[in-house]
Amino acid sequence: MSYFELNMDLSETELALKANANKFAKEVMRPISIELDQMTAEEVIAPESPFWDFMRKAYELGYHTLPFPEIFGGSGLTPLQTALVMEELAWGSIGLTLALYTSFDAAMAMAGSSELVKEFTIPYCQCKDGSVVGCWAVTEPEHGSDTGMLFFPSFRDPNIKPQCTARLKGDEYVINGQKSAWVSGGTIAKSVLLHAQVDTAKGFAGSGFFIFKLDRPGVSKGKPQEKLGMRECNHGEIFFDDVHVPKEALVIGPENYEAAFAGHLGMTLTMVGIWATGLARAAYEEALAYARERIQGGMPLIEHQTVQVKLFDMYRKVEASRQMARAPFIYNYSNPPEKRSLLHALAAKSYATQIALEVSNDAIHIFGAMGLTNEVPVEKFFRDARTIMIADGPSDAIAAQGGYYITHPIGG
Repeated sequence: MSYFELNMDLSETELALKANANKFAKEVMRPISIELDQMTAEEVIAPESPFWDFMRKAYELGYHTLPFPEIFGGSGLTPLQTALVMEELAWGSIGLTLALYTSFDAAMAMAGSSELVKEFTIPYCQCKDGSVVGCWAVTEPEHGSDTGMLFFPSFRDPNIKPQCTARLKGDEYVINGQKSAWVSGGTIAKSVLLHAQVDTAKGFAGSGFFIFKLDRPGVSKGKPQEKLGMRECNHGEIFFDDVHVPKEALVIGPENYEAAFAGHLGMTLTMVGIWATGLARAAYEEALAYARERIQGGMPLIEHQTVQVKLFDMYRKVEASRQMARAPFIYNYSNPPEKRSLLHALAAKSYATQIALEVSNDAIHIFGAMGLTNEVPVEKFFRDARTIMIADGPSDAIAAQGGYYITHPIGG
């Protein structure tokens, strides 16, 4: 059996949203993602690449605006409706889903001035051709998971120096430094949600959120990064050399940085959990379909008890992953940043990504040697799953955070 929705309260509208998203994922995203997976990182973002076909079609349908309220031109969907659609899109391609939603970070000017909303949020929501692309720049060449270890003593240590800094000079901030090759959309983005240190006395906790366009003098970009999985999603470095931005570009300053970052992660980590569930489901359904078709030992694979046991194990993991991710996603997207549960978000992300890896690994096992080839998508799913385990923080770092937050009140 394929995915069976247990929520009996879904409206006809919600069922239609889910069905339409699945159709788009099946007919557009899955074929394009497989094609892009065989390209170089440079070819993926070339003007004639099918990547841009996907972006145009996704923007035309308004899928890029899912997290935004209608007042800004967004979809106005409920958190549950957003979760339903996002799982279907990630079922089609988790890499293209990441490519689509990393753009929305740079449009999150809703916490800033009305001018920033006019400059970033509204144009992004109104875009219908995929041309308005943003990115979220956090990690640095000498810093990875430590950039997100909120409320840890090390996070507030002034002796640990971030590599990207912003210094106030008159009515402007001057930004210098670098963000690492793991900025999603880094080499194609036109705007950025940038984390940069403002107060040197507070370590990483002295940072702020900046939003600005990347066409400013002093901004340069590296080459697109080649990687194991999620190859359809662009990644690359961004360099800042005396980049001047107005004071208004600072949306969140050091005084509220940790709390705001925690609220933001409460959204993004649960989002990754939803995506990982979609990926795990894709791997399970491919394995199930193959087991029904493949004849071995005189009967279909699915008639072998060992295969039945494995399929049931995969099924229960996918179902558990959905519950683990969907509940905190709905809760966190229904609440303001200060009321979101970072602990639940960490659990959702780490659990769902681990499940995606396990289920895609089992899918390869059911396919046997064929599962190791690019003739079937399960080997890609496995590579994608291994990659998403690192995105937004690797599982061991997330476990360390979760354990620390259980024993230390967040913000204390």
